[in-house]
Amino acid sequence: MPTNGVSTTIAQGSGTRGGIGESTLRPDGTLKVTGEFAYSSDMWHEDMVWGHILRSTVAHAEIVSIDTSEALATPGVHAVMTYDDLPTDVKNYGLEIQDTPVLAHGKVRHHGEPVAIVAADHPETARRAAARIKVGYRELPVVTDEASALAPDAVLVHDHRDDLPQPQLRPTGGTPVSGHVPHPNVVHRQPIVRGDVDAARRRADVIVEGEYTFGMQDQAFLGPESGLAVPEEDGGVHLYIATQWLHSDLRQIAPVLGLPEDKVRMTLAGVGGAFGGREDLSMQIHACLLALRTGKPVKIVYNRFESFFGHVHRHPAKLSYEHGATADGRLTHVKCRIVLDGGAYASASPAVVGNAASLGIGPYVVDDVDIEALALYTNNPPCGAMRGFGAVQACFAYEAQMDKLAARLGMDPVELRQLNAMEQGALMPTGQPVDSPAPVAELLRRVKAMPMPPERQWESGEGADVRRLPGGLSNTTHGEGVVRGIGYAVGIKNVGFSEGFDDYSTARVRMEVAGGEPVVTVHTAMAEVGQGGVTVHAQIARTELGVGQVTIHPANTQVGSAGSTSASRQTYVTGGAVRHACELVREKVLELGRRRFGSYHPAWASAGLLLEDGKVVTDGGEVLADLADVLGDEAVEVEEEWRHRPTEPFDPRTGQGNGHVQYSFAAHRAVVEVDTELGLVKVVELACAQDVGKALNPLSVIGQIQGGTTQGLGVALMEEIVVDPRTAKVRNPSFTDYLIPTILDTPAIPVDVLELADDHAPYGLRGVGEAPTLSSTPAVLAAVRDATGLELNRTPVRPEHLTGTG
Repeated sequence: MPTNGVSTTIAQGSGTRGGIGESTLRPDGTLKVTGEFAYSSDMWHEDMVWGHILRSTVAHAEIVSIDTSEALATPGVHAVMTYDDLPTDVKNYGLEIQDTPVLAHGKVRHHGEPVAIVAADHPETARRAAARIKVGYRELPVVTDEASALAPDAVLVHDHRDDLPQPQLRPTGGTPVSGHVPHPNVVHRQPIVRGDVDAARRRADVIVEGEYTFGMQDQAFLGPESGLAVPEEDGGVHLYIATQWLHSDLRQIAPVLGLPEDKVRMTLAGVGGAFGGREDLSMQIHACLLALRTGKPVKIVYNRFESFFGHVHRHPAKLSYEHGATADGRLTHVKCRIVLDGGAYASASPAVVGNAASLGIGPYVVDDVDIEALALYTNNPPCGAMRGFGAVQACFAYEAQMDKLAARLGMDPVELRQLNAMEQGALMPTGQPVDSPAPVAELLRRVKAMPMPPERQWESGEGADVRRLPGGLSNTTHGEGVVRGIGYAVGIKNVGFSEGFDDYSTARVRMEVAGGEPVVTVHTAMAEVGQGGVTVHAQIARTELGVGQVTIHPANTQVGSAGSTSASRQTYVTGGAVRHACELVREKVLELGRRRFGSYHPAWASAGLLLEDGKVVTDGGEVLADLADVLGDEAVEVEEEWRHRPTEPFDPRTGQGNGHVQYSFAAHRAVVEVDTELGLVKVVELACAQDVGKALNPLSVIGQIQGGTTQGLGVALMEEIVVDPRTAKVRNPSFTDYLIPTILDTPAIPVDVLELADDHAPYGLRGVGEAPTLSSTPAVLAAVRDATGLELNRTPVRPEHLTGTG
């Protein structure tokens, strides 16, 4: 654009292509589907060695001895390390409670716990050397459930806890515990009490009770844990890692290594899925220790067996519920107790408990509630973050209760839910008002109104299409014994970190001229784990800065923290940070333009200037200058933190408090065909209606909803880590025995997207990724109950539960 004061006009609202609201393609999409994307397991360094971890073969035992001599004598071995070789006094780590040993010392507390690490010049050499390490164990009794964990004479999983507030002696004397945490084998406990449940119970015309069991689910990401640690000349280390939260990893790694954080450099490597399973550390510290010990780059890649032991899982749960209602269907009260098995170490259990408790009655208006949620320490595998984060287990139970209540009242189950559905302004059990749209009844209406799949859809002129029947190509039925069932469910999930956590993100945005065109670089530490954040960040930059060419800088710790890629928070929080930084860049660019060209046109003095299509324009579309001319040789760069509204901790005794920043809602309708003779289930359709606030990328939004729905289907019918109750050993650590839905198991998933803006959020958006994981599971179970007439109070439901042979 010439700078002689001559102006032109562009069409109002033309904007810049590829901005928010468009289904722009993912920059990594084609590479991933063609197999060209570089995942962390593909990393290579010419002089690297390979690391391997020796894990315990028992779940609870004293370590009597460790003999590493044969491993050290193995040709090609560069280092063997045990607890005694750790370089500092900091030997534990953890997300919230630092109770997890880097390497086991004194005892092991779960099957597969790391005991020793080996570095060798070939991965098989490292494995063979690790197998030659002799570990002497003296086995101890195992704690596997609530009864064994909370018995008066229970074995303590952690003998000397130092994280318990308000210490007092146990009634039997001995280890100090807290009134809030009533036993040393309780990681965390959160009650929520509001109103008077006893009085409300007397008003109820109908009361239903239920006991429910939720199995241990694995995140089952396809890319196993892997990383490459490279020693640096300054004595530090550079770790290339597939993770969900670079700065949290850094905070835990550096003290163990005895290094300042600026000497532990971290770069995100290609991530092959996460779903919560990469929020905790896996081999990060081990790779760095070996790299610093050997002076060589060290690569560690888990196989699938190791992966099952190398990350946390979804908490299995036992849930007890009581719902009361008047004869016309109004809920009078809910009382529930949710017991989560946290396994051997705390991980994210305290926050999962908070979610399970605060979201424990669902998206319903209930004035009188009595909720108790707690997580236990046991010798089972550690459990922590997984998509849905405590709300999944609760949703399975409270939605089963709503169906049971509808049956007792003789009401339509959808109408019962709509009658009690919360709306904007309703109070949560914690006393927090829901201050943004809560279209629960509307979502149920929409999902119920979706067209039904045709009956007997397996029939054709050429006979039965067995692929559409339970059992599929195993050809177990041609329709005989097959019964259709339909089920509904709705759920509520919080968005973002809660309970007073300082939830923020950082973005660095730079605008400059390259090749005669304005370009923007966005740099955050956000972990792209498949959610599409890199796509959305570019869309935000195009929208705010009017520049088509946007580069996403690789995520690393050379920029401030972006927080975790979890809690459906990244588009909200890091997207908010990118937007904020872009706004500040825009202000600086416009000020630069005013200094350079303000005398040429009076419109430069107006406050309504925009950046569109590489130009500075008025709000009427008049072009004032090209951005390339405004910038010249200068670059404009801003790095800023951005926070959402503050939250507060729940009261430890009543659970009251404004603990969450936002809520998301989804409803599902499941249609299933059940072979009642063999107990086989075919999910025909799993329709979803969800409010997303604002779809920044509609195609990605639908993908997130369909993906979350599929994971919910998996835990409904097939997914469970099976742990031997006698030994606490995992029985099925492989994809041969741990089943996940394939394309043949995944039904049609039609999606109805509702966009009701949350005025408190950037662009009015609402976190999307987790809500569909909640309601898909109980919808499938409701449909199977509808087809069979069975109560079905556990997940997953297996054939033997339907045939009575289990």
